[in-house]
Amino acid sequence: MSGAARLGASGVEILESLGQHRLLSTRQVHALHTPAASVRWTRRLLGRLRASGLAAAAARPGGLLLWHLTAAGAEALEAVPSRAETRRKAITPEQAAGPLQEHTLAVNDVGIAFVRAARERGDECGPFDWFHEVAHPLGPPPGRRAPEQLIADAVLTYLLRERGGAASVAYRFVELDRANRSAAELARRLGRYARLYRQPTGRGASGGAPAALWELVYPVFPVVLLVLAGRLTERLEERRRTVLALCGQDPELTATPEVEVSVCLLDDLVERGPFGPVFRTLAGPGRAVDWLGEEAG
Repeated sequence: MSGAARLGASGVEILESLGQHRLLSTRQVHALHTPAASVRWTRRLLGRLRASGLAAAAARPGGLLLWHLTAAGAEALEAVPSRAETRRKAITPEQAAGPLQEHTLAVNDVGIAFVRAARERGDECGPFDWFHEVAHPLGPPPGRRAPEQLIADAVLTYLLRERGGAASVAYRFVELDRANRSAAELARRLGRYARLYRQPTGRGASGGAPAALWELVYPVFPVVLLVLAGRLTERLEERRRTVLALCGQDPELTATPEVEVSVCLLDDLVERGPFGPVFRTLAGPGRAVDWLGEEAG
């Protein structure tokens, strides 16, 4: 850990961020950890990590660097008190340059949009308030014995500061779609969240009815936030309308109105933030609302 300790608090925080978020561009590191400094200072910090052998960079066309932990960096983080329950294995250089690159960066752009909004409003959502690929057991589907898992692309937590000093916490299941599957398949995936909502633990409190499995993890069931990317805006708008229409016909979701689904375009979210009216919901697909379901004004 001596090499990491010499990096200072900012360097160690960036190192931990690379460990949690797997892959970050220089721009994303700057937005998360050094927004008040220059990008040149961010590059200097990242250069120190690379010189120490704790981080490496994969180059993209145009000279953009994508940063990730090395095996030595992951080992160094073992000496740092973890913000997460489990450590993730460092990705390889091949994975950093592989097909999941765009997906990982886009999920991190979603998190950064919420971080920026929290800073502007005085809420709480920081660089470590979303976790990638969070698995939830579903049990076996009808007619099968093998259990299934629902793996959310990310789970995000956001603390809202309200008037009078009160606060409330909002949770989101983040699903990032880059139009690499059919709209019908995407709608079916969203329908699986209804199965998660009804999945029992198998035991009840004080001899009562079995509690839902999700209640052991979340105080409230998170809204499912679908973020669309990877196509032109017109195509994504059409995809959003189609997916919401299909979700409105999905028997799992229609039987479970407690599961809320909200859909936005990644470019809109990045440009206008989560408090902009860039979302359409399953409950009201014709209304443009913010991420809390409120209309502008």
